[in-house]
Amino acid sequence: MANMGLNRRTFLQKAGWGLAALGVSETVLSLLGDKSLAVPLLERYFQVLAQPGGRKLALLVGINEYPRTTALAGCVTDVELQRELLIHRFGFQANDIVTLTNSQATRETIETTFIEHLTKQAEAGDVVVFHFSGYGSQVQMPQSEKTVASSMGWQNSFVPVDGILPTKGEPAANDFLAETLVLLLRSLATDQVTTVLDTSHTQAVNILKGSLKVRSSPRKPALAPNPDELAFQEQLVQRIKASSKPWKSLDKSMQMPGLVLTAAGSSQPATETQWNGFSAGLFTYALTQHLWQATAATSVQISVSRTTGMINQFAGNDQQPQLTGQKSQNSLLAYYLSPNPPLGADGVVTGIEENGKVAQLWLAGLPAPVLEYYNPNSVLELIDGESLSLPPSPPENSSATDNLAQPVPKSVQLQLRSKDGLTAKARILSGNGGEKVQPQVGQLVRERIRVLPRNMGLTIALDTHLERIERVDATSAFASIPSVSSVVVAGEQATDYVFGRGKKQATETSEPKFKGGYGLFSLARNPIPNSLGEEAEAVKSAVNRLNPKFKTLLAMKWLRLTANEGSSRLGIRASLEMIAPETKTIIQRETWRTSVGFATNKTKKNASNTSPSVGSATMPKLPIGSRVQYRVENYSDRPLYFMVLGLESSGGAIAFYQQLPSPEGLESEQNPPLISGAIKPGETLILPQPSASFNWMIPGPVGVAEIQLICSPSPFKGAIAALEAAMRPKGEGERVGDLFNPLEVTRAILQDLDQASKITPDSLDIGSDVYALDVNAWATLSFSYQVVS
Repeated sequence: MANMGLNRRTFLQKAGWGLAALGVSETVLSLLGDKSLAVPLLERYFQVLAQPGGRKLALLVGINEYPRTTALAGCVTDVELQRELLIHRFGFQANDIVTLTNSQATRETIETTFIEHLTKQAEAGDVVVFHFSGYGSQVQMPQSEKTVASSMGWQNSFVPVDGILPTKGEPAANDFLAETLVLLLRSLATDQVTTVLDTSHTQAVNILKGSLKVRSSPRKPALAPNPDELAFQEQLVQRIKASSKPWKSLDKSMQMPGLVLTAAGSSQPATETQWNGFSAGLFTYALTQHLWQATAATSVQISVSRTTGMINQFAGNDQQPQLTGQKSQNSLLAYYLSPNPPLGADGVVTGIEENGKVAQLWLAGLPAPVLEYYNPNSVLELIDGESLSLPPSPPENSSATDNLAQPVPKSVQLQLRSKDGLTAKARILSGNGGEKVQPQVGQLVRERIRVLPRNMGLTIALDTHLERIERVDATSAFASIPSVSSVVVAGEQATDYVFGRGKKQATETSEPKFKGGYGLFSLARNPIPNSLGEEAEAVKSAVNRLNPKFKTLLAMKWLRLTANEGSSRLGIRASLEMIAPETKTIIQRETWRTSVGFATNKTKKNASNTSPSVGSATMPKLPIGSRVQYRVENYSDRPLYFMVLGLESSGGAIAFYQQLPSPEGLESEQNPPLISGAIKPGETLILPQPSASFNWMIPGPVGVAEIQLICSPSPFKGAIAALEAAMRPKGEGERVGDLFNPLEVTRAILQDLDQASKITPDSLDIGSDVYALDVNAWATLSFSYQVVS
């Protein structure tokens, strides 16, 4: 590295994707014109490559089947999700991961395995992961055992499979105490430890919350810990004191070392849900799915923030994941590791069948709502080294738009034939050159063509607190609602929303009762805005009243199925910015599988002005009355057309309209024609433009808003026609207004994307009852935020 005359081409070719693994991809690309800064970064890259990699160890615990307690359903799946992620995205060896599930996960076995597998093997610099999915609870501590964490007499605990020991009198508790976990973590020789806890410690008389299961133990908290647990803690204290690590009394601190990712806040429930074919913890699925698709250099703080956004679609604000532990978190990667390959993946080949003709796949890299409707005949492609290499560097004097075109790598494609939960079987197709290629077990795959059904409706769950006659009437009424395809009992099957009564009433028993008008609720039983009726309203009248709401919610379900930030090949970057009462960037979104190497310097300058809140581990917030704008950059090689629509916190659908100046002779009551907005290659567009005659203000009430930015190389002709067919805001130029026909517009968008993909039915052996969407033909970026007072 003595040659300081390194040109831009050589720099990029030598650095490759390794720069991203250092977390400098965004920074170094803005410094390419300054060789004095670029070369030291490249030197740092090669120094890191030369360092020997430490060992990676994991202990994963998941318990569904609890004796004498209502069973959970998704904890063992959580273990599988973590295991596959650690092996295939973070380079763990299978024999370095120990899993304890169901009957294996006794208190003593968990603690002994931690000592034998982690404490005795991990050395300084190694990476350690501990994961627990199961019931959480609390234990009352003796006065002499109280610490800061249990100063009120209670300490959080994790319920093992033998959490209740049979005795002659009252059953005795046998919980795995939080203090024990702290001591075990402190016993490690390495500081690079990540603890993932998909459990909660709130009191839950009924573990069903809406249509979600709560991972808080339904039994009463124990009045005393197991004496054997306290004796084991004393052994740990002596072990730590005898080691070279400094001892800090737990009376002063219960801080867990390393990074700690918890599924919910201290007073919130952690939940799990059902999808078609499997159940999983909301937190574990959202976290691992994000990390499957994540690029290198994604900090753990951003990962938790994105996980929170995904959970919000199911549980609202009731479950907010937390990131604690090591103080300096901004630059830390999840699990202290950079995922490989750096462009992310959607799944992995787990087996080969039928003499190499069929591949078994694990597809946990796809968002769960998408996977649920992922149609057979969808196409994925194998990831190999050639397809992950950087595109050739352009001449130094070329313009920004000259740099955008990228070569299409060779690919071997797999076409889905069947799907069962998280697994699938796919037929192996020929490569681009027609040659037959044999996939390898462990080879990663990524999405190429998403096939979705054209006929899809909402699944509505009937709240278990409804009387039998109410459930019968509701089932009959829903049969006449076109937007609803099925009605189920809450907690028994996958569902979209819950139908029930509104207000929780105080009762003499522990079982809650609900009174008031009928309405719709999220899976966590949070009311859908403006859906509750009067108390005297009949069930059939309530269902009919909600018909327009069903159409809006089905439209949003469709839009969420187009989300492909992690798999789109279009180069698009967007940010939501507050410009009053203060100026700061609230959310940034970008397609991950396009090279950021040729983004414009102007964008880099804008990105450097990002507010720290963008990297926060919480959901972004915007006060009511804020003035906002969207900054959208096209760094692809072609013009991109766009649509912007979504839901306000009131639950109403909105759209961004671009209207031409009124032509001569147009009647005053008529609206001018609409146009499909477009951004030229290499350009940045602000929505609304600073010269626009209106301001985009955030209205109330307090709640959650969700906006979708959908881009395509082809105009949205059908969607524009659908917009023009309905009422819209008066006036010329840009407007944000109510969307009165969201379902029709959304279906038109899907049809436009289907046509832009140019996939013939014969090429995939598909019928006219599906949409076939090529990831090269669209990108959907989602912006979800809390509206606060």
